[in-house]
Amino acid sequence: MGRKGWGGTPPADDAEARKRIVDAAVDRVQSRGPRHTTLSDVATDLGITRPTIYRYFASIEDLLAAAAEVALDGWTARIGDMSKDISDATDLLTEAVAFLIEQLPDEPLLAQLLETDRMRLVGRQMVMPAAVARSRTMLQNTQINWAALGFTGARFDDLVEFLLRMIQSMVIAPSDPPRTGAALRDYLRLWIGPVMGAATKSAPPRPVRKRR
Repeated sequence: MGRKGWGGTPPADDAEARKRIVDAAVDRVQSRGPRHTTLSDVATDLGITRPTIYRYFASIEDLLAAAAEVALDGWTARIGDMSKDISDATDLLTEAVAFLIEQLPDEPLLAQLLETDRMRLVGRQMVMPAAVARSRTMLQNTQINWAALGFTGARFDDLVEFLLRMIQSMVIAPSDPPRTGAALRDYLRLWIGPVMGAATKSAPPRPVRKRR
């Protein structure tokens, strides 16, 4: 790795270089907006050249996708904290989905990306395998026994993808007028509840323990 640029403090390895480029892109988007964020801008902020950025990101869309990942990671952690004391699966999913639908548009980085023609980029990020895996891990760390409800393996991933796509559609194309508060939660529970009930009915039977 070259020793020039980087404000006089080159990164120790490629992982650090990538992180510093993403962090610079996040700062630029938050201060100037995605329309005014280019690879040249990020390179200037870091004191490096565009070819250096191309070593890690093929395009500005690729870089912004990584920036969106940073924002989405933070929201996954918030959902985990918010839902840790909820013991009913339908209530937990309803509240988690409603929270994201209401709050994501006000998140500085994602809100600015959603307002541009790059909104498809963020939409894709919300349902990519990495987002599904991250959200599944968050749900597994709650009080809910998902296996007892019939959600394991690919079936669990399908549930998470279904919820993420619901969030994606309602954030990018909200209803008019938008549903909020109790109305939003009633609407979500109306559709999430039957999904949970159907899964429970079709869950594989548990093995019967032999009496001693």
